[in-house]
Amino acid sequence: MTLTERLSIDLIHQLRPVVAAVRDRRAALADQLERATTSVALNIAEAGGRSGRDRVRVLRIAAGEAREVKAALAVTAAWGYLPAAELAPALRLADRLGGVLHGLIAKLA
Repeated sequence: MTLTERLSIDLIHQLRPVVAAVRDRRAALADQLERATTSVALNIAEAGGRSGRDRVRVLRIAAGEAREVKAALAVTAAWGYLPAAELAPALRLADRLGGVLHGLIAKLA
């Protein structure tokens, strides 16, 4: 398993309780957070079977989804659905994953 694959799965594990808690307050936001996080992992896996510009394109999609996860966490905190301190570990992990993806994209592009 690559570093990006592992980080994406770790992020899902980190966000499971967050998604469950947000679902009680705002189901649509929880669904979006779940879809974006899942999309990161699936796009990273898909990129493993691609090459050249197509691989970079799929990794860019994964990076965009990681940014969406970060935005959803910021929105969750801003609406007061969960305290920012409780979201901080997931936010750090999403930020790390985004950084690794951007580094990989820069290397491959």
